[in-house]
Amino acid sequence: MDSSVPRFPVTYKSLSLDIKGNKTDVVLCSYDDHFLVIATQIGAMGTILHARKEEGVSIEPTFNVSAVFGKRDEPMLLACARQLIQDISISGSSKSLVISLGLKDHSAETLKGVVSAVIENRLW
Repeated sequence: MDSSVPRFPVTYKSLSLDIKGNKTDVVLCSYDDHFLVIATQIGAMGTILHARKEEGVSIEPTFNVSAVFGKRDEPMLLACARQLIQDISISGSSKSLVISLGLKDHSAETLKGVVSAVIENRLW
């Protein structure tokens, strides 16, 4: 019998950083058909968004971002997901993105910190 420990089947990265004085935990996972990003300062999932590139005949790509669970009236959260799905698309991947943002504040500075951390540690 093989005594080696099986590797977790999903490629992932986990990191902690400080954004505006708040400890922020970030987990990135790459599944066959989508990426999952969890960023939390509150120890819980928070608002969950789904973002994908629309396939069509348009020269310019269009993206669909929607709130699956949580706050639906937060344009900065939608902008964060849109920025990440654009980065995924530019990299050549056609996978969609599921992102959970459990943040203490939704300021531009906080969300820029999250986007920067995710892009620096991206799995796409």
